[in-house]
Amino acid sequence: MKKKDQLTPKEEELMQLLWEHGPIQISRLVELYPEPRPHFNTVSTVVRRLEAKGFVAHNEVSGTYHYHAAVDKEYFRSRSFGNFIKNYFGGSYYGAVSSLVAEDKISADELKELLSIVEKKGK
Repeated sequence: MKKKDQLTPKEEELMQLLWEHGPIQISRLVELYPEPRPHFNTVSTVVRRLEAKGFVAHNEVSGTYHYHAAVDKEYFRSRSFGNFIKNYFGGSYYGAVSSLVAEDKISADELKELLSIVEKKGK
């Protein structure tokens, strides 16, 4: 994933809001943040950055801009996950799952369920 395609934590947080609540005006976006809420100008700047990256678009409705995610959440999730595996596990999905097992983050039953999914997909 190119640097342009990566999101900062603030950008990711805003994208989550847009996926869940968009299309929406910036003033309403600000209201969705927990206290202490960011300033209107801060949210506006992040939205403009995301729009420049191609992740956000807008429509004009009665003279006001309504912003929405321009990329599907699943598309972004799969690209981000692949980048995470590449950066932290040398591209090894096996390494990632092994790490989950070693840290007791996944159970034997969950692994069996995953294996069943893999086997069904292979048929």
